[in-house]
Formats: sequence, C-alpha cells, structure tokens
Amino acid sequence: MPRLRSMMLMARRTLAKNASRSITAGKVASHFVPVLTRLPEVRVFSSTDDSAAQRGKSENGSSKSMAFQAETKQLLDIVTNSLYTDKEVFLRELVSNASDALEKLRHVQASANTTTIDPELPLEIVIQCDEDKGTLTISDTGIGLTEDEMISNLGTIARSGSKAFMEQLTQRSEEGSEAVDASRGIIGKFGVGFYSTFMVGKKVEVRSRSAYEDNQADGPKVWSSSGTGSFEISDFKGEEQDRGSSIVIHLKDEYAEFSDKDRIEQILKKYSNFVSFPISLNGEIVNTMDAVWAKDPKEIDEETYTSFYRFIANAIDEPLDRVHFRADAPLDVKALFYIPSFHSEKYGMGRMEPGVSLYSRKVLIESRSPDILPDWMRFVKGVVDSEDLPLSVSREKAQDSNLIAKLRKVLTRKFISHLAQMAKKNPEKYKDEFYKEYAFFLKEGLCQDFDFKEPLSKILYFETSKTMRGELMSLDEYISRCTPEQKDIYYIHSPTRDMALQSPYMEAFEKSGREVILVYNAIDDFVMANLEKYEGRNLVSVEKAGIDLPEDKDEAEGKNGSLGLSKEEETEFCRWFEVTLHDKVKSCKSTNRLGSSPAIVTDNESGAMRRMMRLVDTAEGGREHIALPKQQVEINPKHPVITGINLIRETEPTLAKLLCEQVFDNCLLAAGLLDDGRSMLPRLNDILQTVVEDVKRNGDKDNDSLNLQPDTKNEATIGSSETEQVDK
Repeated sequence: MPRLRSMMLMARRTLAKNASRSITAGKVASHFVPVLTRLPEVRVFSSTDDSAAQRGKSENGSSKSMAFQAETKQLLDIVTNSLYTDKEVFLRELVSNASDALEKLRHVQASANTTTIDPELPLEIVIQCDEDKGTLTISDTGIGLTEDEMISNLGTIARSGSKAFMEQLTQRSEEGSEAVDASRGIIGKFGVGFYSTFMVGKKVEVRSRSAYEDNQADGPKVWSSSGTGSFEISDFKGEEQDRGSSIVIHLKDEYAEFSDKDRIEQILKKYSNFVSFPISLNGEIVNTMDAVWAKDPKEIDEETYTSFYRFIANAIDEPLDRVHFRADAPLDVKALFYIPSFHSEKYGMGRMEPGVSLYSRKVLIESRSPDILPDWMRFVKGVVDSEDLPLSVSREKAQDSNLIAKLRKVLTRKFISHLAQMAKKNPEKYKDEFYKEYAFFLKEGLCQDFDFKEPLSKILYFETSKTMRGELMSLDEYISRCTPEQKDIYYIHSPTRDMALQSPYMEAFEKSGREVILVYNAIDDFVMANLEKYEGRNLVSVEKAGIDLPEDKDEAEGKNGSLGLSKEEETEFCRWFEVTLHDKVKSCKSTNRLGSSPAIVTDNESGAMRRMMRLVDTAEGGREHIALPKQQVEINPKHPVITGINLIRETEPTLAKLLCEQVFDNCLLAAGLLDDGRSMLPRLNDILQTVVEDVKRNGDKDNDSLNLQPDTKNEATIGSSETEQVDK
C-alpha cells in the first residue's frame, strides 16, 4: 500500500505540472485531472524489467494470460463495486466510449496522411440483446484497437485512450497542424468507464480490429477477463470482426434484466439519446431525437422546439416561453431552458424536483441536477451542456463546487435578464401569463438568493390602492407616480383587496392621496422584510407607528373645530387604557391619522407572518398557541366611541372596561392578529345585554313619565266635543 500511495503522489505532481503547459492543454487537463488525481495509473498485470514479462505470466501460442497485482485487484474492486451509484450507468459509459472511437476515426479519416480500412462503412453504434444467452453486445465501427493498445488502454486502471488522443491533438495544435476541433467530440475516461462493465458482467470480451491499414497484418484480437485474477489477449477466431470494437458482456444472473431489449432502450433514451452517432438496438434506431440545444437557434423551427420540450419535460402542453443561449464563462456552456405553461405545486402535488439536467458532450451526467440552478428555479425545464465541465470519477456529478457555483450564477443571471426583457417588450404576456403563474417562485428567489435580490425586485408586480382590480405595476412604476415629497414606498398586507381598502390603516393614506401597494400572500411579508429598500426608498408597512401624512387644509380646519378629548383628557384616557389592559398593551397614545376608526395597533408583527410561524411551530411539535406580545395602541381622540368610553369610565367602570377590551380586540382583528374571533363572544353578549337593559330601563322611565302626565290632547278633544253638543 505504501507503493500505491507513492504512485498516487507522483501521478498528481505530474498531472499538475502538465496541466499548466498552455491554455489549450490547461483546458484539456481540466477535464481529465479530476479523474486521474483520484486514481493512480496502475498496470493491471504483473511486470518486471523485460518486455517478455510485461506480456504476461504465460504464453500459449497466440493466447497471452496476464495476472492482476494484489493492490490493483483491490483498486479494480473499488471501481467495479463502489464507484457508481446506479448499475445501469455502465451502458452510458460504454456508449460514450463507442462515441469516442467513432469521433477519433472521423478525425483520422479527415486527415490525408493516414489510410483506413472500409471507408464506406458507416459510423454507428450497434447494440444486441440476447436473453437466451444472457449477453449484451455493444459494437462500434470506430478506430478499433491493436494488441498493444488493448494492453495500454484496457490494461491500465484510470488510463484514458481519449486523454492520450487529446494530448496528441494539443501537440499538433501547438505545431500548427489542422483539424484540432475533433477534441470537442471526445467524451473520455475510457479506463474507468470500461471497468464499470464488471458491475453486471461475470465475464467481458473485447473484440477489436484496428481501422489503420498498416495494422491489418496482425488481424483482430480479443481481450477477455472475469475482473478477478487475470485477463487474456488472443487472436479472434470467431465470426468476422469488422472495423472497430465489440464488447460482449456475459451478464451475472442477478443482472439478467440488462439483456432485455425494453430495459436497454429505456437506459439509452435516458443517458445517450443525444449521442451524435446513430445507435441501433436489435436492428432499430433508438436515438431519434436531436440535441436541439447544441444547434444554432436560427436553424430551429417552433415545432422542433416544442417537440423537444415535450420530450425532456415529459409534458403534453406547449411551453410558455424558452431561453436558448451559449455562455463562454466560466465554462463554455450551451443551455436551453423552457418555462411550462403551468406548474404542479399549486394543485397540491408536492414540491417539484429540479427540472434541468446536466449533460457533457450530449451524454447525460446528472438528471434533474439540484446544483446547476437555484432551488427557486425548479419550475424551469431544460438542458445544460458543458464540454469541459470537471466531473467526478464516475461521471455522475460535477466535481468543482466553486466552478459550479459560478456557472449557476451565470445561468441564473441570464434567465432573469430574459424575464426582464419579456416584461419590457411583452408586458401583457409577462403579467397575464408568466407572472400570474410563477410570481411565487420569483418572490421565493428574492428571499433566498441574496445575489439576485435586486434584479428580481425589478420584475415583481403588485396591485395598488389606485389601480383597478387585477391591474399590476412594478416598483419602478410606483415610484414614477409618487409626489416629490414622498420618500417611502408604502404597502399593506391583507387577505383581499376589499379588506385592504376598508382597513383603518388606509384612512390616512386615502386622505393624503398617497398610493399604497396591496399584497395578499404570506410570502409577501418575507419579500418586503428582505428587500427593505428599493432605489433608496424604504419599504414601510402602513401599520408602522409614527406615520405622519399631510392632510387637506379644509379637513384639518374641520377637525380643529370638532369635539373631542382635550390634551389632558387624552393623556388621562391613555393612562387608564394602559392600566386597564396592562397584560395586553405596552403603550397607548393619540394620533391624527384615523378618521372613522376609534383605534389601531402599530408596529405589530404581520398577521400572516404570525399564522405561518404558528403552523411551522405546530408542525415541528411545538406549542399550538404562541403568546401575542404586548401591543402599541394609537387612539382617535375625536371618535365618538373613545369620547363615550371616557365619559363613563368613572361612573360605569365595568361597562367601560368591557368596551375598552372590545376596542382592543377590534384593533387586533383589523391587524389580522386575533387568533380566534370566538374569544370575543362572551364579551359581546355582555355588551349586548347591557345595551338591552339600558334601553329597557330608559323605556320604563319613559312609560312612567307618560302615565303621570295628564293627556291634554284627549281632554281638549273631549271638551271640544262637549261644547259642540251644547251648541247643538
């Protein structure tokens, strides 16, 4: 094991040194270093100091048997049994390798310096399932392998034939050679990916014929191993082997499912549906869908876009909109995002999973990746493809978390910018279709994603006290309608528009002509609290204390002449109010912001916020009742209820206390803070009983006074009648 550690250190140092040779080499190394720095380059056969020993422990004619080293066997066990989370991924790896081989051949055929065999043979991948024999065969018509290349590429863990090919291309580029773009088509990591076959196979055969004309004298070769003690290389004596390679997997009994055509087709469509070369399965082409995201948007029609959306989103609707773009930093990335016409969370179907999958060179790396976009964008469907994204050894996840975070910011910024353009160029579509459906997600993003708080705030829209029902405006539009002296942005939270406009908190704003934003959902409280400011203006709840708005002169003069409490009476009444409700009221003062309402509570927590916190507390096993903190009360000293209570608070203290408690509960009700309105019923009954008794008592007094007084009207009538009779 010390030897293994030393080899790992040497490999890391060598790779680190080579990775900095040039910009091009650095870009290549960034793709392969994550793999090679984890696993050393270990030969899978025992070796000594001569070539004969390197060829194996025994040679029997054309067959060569080679034994695994003990520590290599352990490493192979890790690769085949612990590296991958899903067994089905082996097929993705083999198809990727086949695509590599075809891409290499295409590059070689484009060169005039090399002669290959069977140039008319199409570039394709052929897969055969045989349930009777329990085998799965993956063939390609690509570059193929010689005996030495089998030992070099299949006989070394974590050695990549694609990596060596890329290094050759890089060297040619530095020397000024042409046709370097083929490096973009290399998926890579042949060494690790190939050995994933031993997860499901009890024996693996690789039959191969090199595509080079100069290598035909040796004929096709076959490499075979059970992935345990040794492997063999021999001449291929079976049926004719065309150019390229065929991997025959003799499946373990417990993985017989991978000889089933339908199962293999499902895996191919999941991982390899967009590979550039045709893939046939038992004679039928499987990958019929093009990688639309890799094409020029100008070349794609609406029908193609819609078909691709329905495929990747498993949807039947037409997308509301799409974003198709390419980014150059921090990586070269192609992305295609769709906005569905609706989302499922509103129907109570649970929280949606991420909708964007991560690809590398058209091969699926991570389905519904949770890292590539922020959580609030989970409604977006689509694809992100990076040709040089650092991946983990198993190629099941992106590796560089810092780089992924930067990429996520680039993608998020691009998507928000697209929404801003939609809002500007097509406001009806944005407000009536997108915002109506997805406003909640934008607000969630503003609360969660600090980096994009400002751009998200610019695409939020609200109703206001001066707009028509259902008419929305942005915060920028709100500011443009403010008077020069208004320095704050005012908002009110209420369940409905009607309740908001009837709220006592709105009275002062109606009188002063100030516009107020109306918000209806609990998340809006979080939005306003997180936003705090917009374009230098504070976002202020109308329930805040100390709001002093200008009044019309005529109304102010009318107030000065109206009856109400004097300054001394205001002070005395507020002191009495605080003492009477000492367990509920923290302070009491008079205000001129009210007109038709006797009192309000200010600087209180939001009612919607309180209900949400109570639900969270209950769901987590906490208390069902959260005590309401003491409130600040502001009274209207000119309101008849307040002046009336002040008149009877000494003569009828019991009734005054009942009225005082009712006024306070009315304030809580208006603020949305009254947890249960039924708590008022006993007091309301007492108040009603007092009123009825008072009316009855006053009625009895009136009747008594009527009985004591003579009926002058009747007497006059009688007298008049008697006079008339005398006259007659």
